[in-house]
Amino acid sequence: MKYALFLGCKIPSRLPAYATSTRAVLEHLGIELVDLEFNCCGYPARDVSREGFVLAAACNLALAERAGLDLLTPCACCFGTLRQAITLLDEDSTLRTHVTQALAAEDLEWSGKVQVEHILPVLAQAIGMDALAAAVSVRHTGLRVAAQYGCHTLRPSNVARFDNPMAPTSFENLIRLTGATPVDWPRRLDCCGDPLHGANTPLSEQITRAKMADAHAAGAQVMCSACPHCHLRFNGAQAEQAAPAIRPLLYTQLLGTAMGLSAKSLGLE
Repeated sequence: MKYALFLGCKIPSRLPAYATSTRAVLEHLGIELVDLEFNCCGYPARDVSREGFVLAAACNLALAERAGLDLLTPCACCFGTLRQAITLLDEDSTLRTHVTQALAAEDLEWSGKVQVEHILPVLAQAIGMDALAAAVSVRHTGLRVAAQYGCHTLRPSNVARFDNPMAPTSFENLIRLTGATPVDWPRRLDCCGDPLHGANTPLSEQITRAKMADAHAAGAQVMCSACPHCHLRFNGAQAEQAAPAIRPLLYTQLLGTAMGLSAKSLGLE
């Protein structure tokens, strides 16, 4: 399998360990990743210009199409944005005409052939649970883990098309195959609070702390996510604590350590 790797803006600038661990895990599993000169996914422009956000997303889709590759992203926000842009282009012929004309001015074209995938369904479905389980050599027996899906991985369900948005199980199954135990916690499908952080920081932090307290009360030692926004929000909420109550960990790091990959290759040093 071969994908164009879309890291987005947040991962290279604020969470390079996610890029490092994603490359290490996927390459260990035989996935070839190709780096293209992508631009922003368009998410920051969604509330400012509908056409601007879709054009930014479509430019990335066109670049992947020109390379003849489907697009894989470890960022749930980028995944949701790019998938939403495809939906809007399919539904709105006027928007598609405008975007097509703008792409043509840059000698780009998007025909709808390119698929956008998030790392979780690629692991669970494209690679498959049996292959992942076979790659595990160091089981995390006894480790209790809370799965943080992230909003854009599941919703809107007609866009994400990953799992049941009200009762998902895929992330817990991915955690379980590492030998760790996924915990059941009431707030597991709540937002992490990140989208509110600039507009209403006190409320955002309240949401984040409530989630972390809920996971901790359920017995979780680790808050496992597959989204840089969620991971950074949980990290930030405990930045001033000498001994964090619950450790934020990326799924690629959890899986990578279970596969016996080095801490350095997973960005854990």
